[in-house]
Amino acid sequence: MDRSQIKQLGTCQWIREHLNILITGPTGAGKSFIACALGHRACMEGFKVLYCRCPRLFGDLAIVRGDGRYSRLMNTIAKTDLLIIDDWGLSTLTDQERRDLLEIAEDRHGLRSTIVAGQLPVEHWHEAIGNPTLADAILDRLVHNAYQINLKGDSMRKKKNKKTLPENNFTV
Repeated sequence: MDRSQIKQLGTCQWIREHLNILITGPTGAGKSFIACALGHRACMEGFKVLYCRCPRLFGDLAIVRGDGRYSRLMNTIAKTDLLIIDDWGLSTLTDQERRDLLEIAEDRHGLRSTIVAGQLPVEHWHEAIGNPTLADAILDRLVHNAYQINLKGDSMRKKKNKKTLPENNFTV
């Protein structure tokens, strides 16, 4: 990873310019850590930040749609300076999830910043969205004004546990 790029992103100028960050890489490579560190820095700079895991975001939207709070939640998301969507691309989106994501991307485009973090490389996001027309519209609002961070390497959890566990295998 380029240390100077992370240092530059730490200034939060990209948030002031309403740009996005897309973080991809294998499990445990540090995607969530980087997203949260940038979110923490944004909080320290006075920005409003909302972190959500993608599956929970769509679950919450389905619940509030049923109880009448949908517009209020969508307005909160639209007005948040930095939205962090973690665990993106774990499964293909449903039709309603695609439409919700398009509304979120549309409301935020050019006005607010978004970090999307997930294992799936950006070139496979069309498939994860599922509908080519909506995928084009969503990605046009997210990708073309974004920094891309592509992480590589082994799981940091795996490395950490190897250091702390005396023996990983047991015989009974």
